[in-house]
Amino acid sequence: MPGIFKRPIRDESMQAGLARRPRRLAVILLLLAIVPVAAWGAFEWSLASIPPPPLSDAAEVSVTVLDRNERLLRAFTTKPGRWRLPVSHADVDPRYLAMLLAFEDRRYWQHSGVDVQALGRAVLQFLGNGRIVSGASTLTMQAARLLDQRHDRTLAGKLAQILRAVQLERQLTKIEILDLYLRLAPFGGNIEGVRAASLAYFGKEPNRLSVAQSALLVALPQSPETRRPDRYAENARRARDRVLARSVGAGVIKPAEAERARAESVPHRRRRFPMLAPHLAETEVAAHSNRTIHRLTIDRGKQAVLQALLAERTKLMGERMSSALLAVDHTTGEIIAHVGSPDYLSGDRFGAIDMTSAVRSPGSTLKPIVYGLSFERGLAHPETLIEDRPTRFGAYRPENFDDTYRGTVTIREALGASLNVPAVRVLHGLGPGLFIGRLRRTGLKPELPVAARPSLAVALGGMGLTLRDLTSLYASLAQDGRYVWLTHHKGAAEQKLRSGEIANNTSRRLLTPVAAWYITDILKDAPAPENARRGRIAYKTGTSYGHRDAFAVGYDGRYTVAVWVGRPDGASTPGLIGRTAAAPILFDAFARLAARRAPLPKPPVGTLRVSGSELPPNLKRFSRAAGTDLPSGKFQQNPLAIAFPPDRSELELIAGGGEDLLPLKAEGGALPLTWLVDGQPIPSEPHRRQTLWRPGGPGFAQLSVIDAEGRVDRVTVRLRH
Repeated sequence: MPGIFKRPIRDESMQAGLARRPRRLAVILLLLAIVPVAAWGAFEWSLASIPPPPLSDAAEVSVTVLDRNERLLRAFTTKPGRWRLPVSHADVDPRYLAMLLAFEDRRYWQHSGVDVQALGRAVLQFLGNGRIVSGASTLTMQAARLLDQRHDRTLAGKLAQILRAVQLERQLTKIEILDLYLRLAPFGGNIEGVRAASLAYFGKEPNRLSVAQSALLVALPQSPETRRPDRYAENARRARDRVLARSVGAGVIKPAEAERARAESVPHRRRRFPMLAPHLAETEVAAHSNRTIHRLTIDRGKQAVLQALLAERTKLMGERMSSALLAVDHTTGEIIAHVGSPDYLSGDRFGAIDMTSAVRSPGSTLKPIVYGLSFERGLAHPETLIEDRPTRFGAYRPENFDDTYRGTVTIREALGASLNVPAVRVLHGLGPGLFIGRLRRTGLKPELPVAARPSLAVALGGMGLTLRDLTSLYASLAQDGRYVWLTHHKGAAEQKLRSGEIANNTSRRLLTPVAAWYITDILKDAPAPENARRGRIAYKTGTSYGHRDAFAVGYDGRYTVAVWVGRPDGASTPGLIGRTAAAPILFDAFARLAARRAPLPKPPVGTLRVSGSELPPNLKRFSRAAGTDLPSGKFQQNPLAIAFPPDRSELELIAGGGEDLLPLKAEGGALPLTWLVDGQPIPSEPHRRQTLWRPGGPGFAQLSVIDAEGRVDRVTVRLRH
């Protein structure tokens, strides 16, 4: 009976199966316990085997130069040629950060480098589609990819990113990782980091971005080359709009804000990075090459408007003309604006040369110091009478700029009209050595011809100084004659003021307070140049010999400004005069520095404010030995000579010929004079030693002058565009 025998057998197999079931369950449970532990062990082993993150490479950023308020003046690329500016989360608009996290990594603050939920979703999508649909990449993983510079989208590549991300989370804080991403994220071309991108595409720092700008900067790093707005503006717009939609869904922005943002256009070009005070920035970076961030006393706003002013004015002067400007706060000695040339990148204007540090002849700008020394030593007063007549000092015979003489004038009138002969008379009474010694005592280093001793010509600019030197001299006049130490390093002036080094340094004083105030009182009444805005400033102009340099230096109660105009190669520029070329720029600079003028200093104790008739007898007339007055007569006449232009010189025609007016100047001889060009007379005033000539165009020309006695002098010049 088969059935009888089969039942016991089935029962026995079932009993055996039931007996084996606990063992299988135990094995399964054991495997379920071992596999995660083994996987975790393998993960930790892999994590320990990878090298440390290359954080030192990521720390390399562009060298930046900042103004007194931490605003960017200039930046330099890194060694590989990338724009990667220093930036942290505190420098970025909070809305950008909120949109970034909403779009890229919602659970950034909760996960430990890997978003498990997003990773699980990505795995399921991969199994279902047979390809990677979403990468589940967190901001930490993106920072890891940027550190390693690996863009592999394979499973092996993702595993490497996960390992590096966990490593970063264990070594850095969340804020540090976020800052790392903000610094390294790519934005197309050689732009890295959100700050560089904001400057390149919007021309602004990222601390105040619009909603549209924030969305665009969130979108670009996902595909920086195919979404570059300067090349693929439509791709950039679509990517930006997707970020806006996601941000609305996450509740970061309102639908109305997104709608307004979509209406904004995307930028179609890259902007230049700021290049303000470029010469000073170059000098500072070269002097302190170990620094990444350089802080200067420059005021970015004032620097920008004054730099634009010089560029605008110099364009009207001719292709090879240049200019320079320094503006300082003389109450602290801090340089507020430094313009070494109107266009740093111009080859025609030698723009890379910093003309604030070039040694040039300062012309008449030193006359106030000469008179100030005479006031200080009790030799003169602003109302003292002095002679303005043809005078010889040994072999030296100075002449006034316009070849005329005023006779007896007050020193106030002599300085106001910038007469040469009275200034030389005063310096003759003081001694050139005293004058040069006083300049050197203040720390300046005036340059004299090789092996030459100081002569009377220094009163009229017969030595070399820089524009910075002149600024320091006039800043000292503005500060009651006290030595003013100029600096462009932020904090240096405050340190010296606190230490008392500036206030108590009487050994380097330029003039006494009374003498300095007398000069200010005279210079404040100098007439403003034509078409310039009037302002209560004390100023003086100067023109070097041969019309090579034009200067204007002035000050109010707070600022001192110095302007130079000329050609960097030292070539002569016919008609270049401080009053017409440099002074208008000076007045315009003061108008742009501040809406209101700070008042000039009040007269100090000891100031003698009286008329000339009320002066003590010894101050009524300047009586120091002052050379030999020359009476009229043939035996006193100097030989006839053409003083300008020099023989065999080259003169540049600014307008190209036909519209240019070139000055011709003669010395000596007997009036009247007759001028000829290539043997043909030209219109001139016979009883003046200076005239203007309108050349027909470029080429060579022979200039001749004939005096009343028939004496002749000739020069040959070359005219060119």
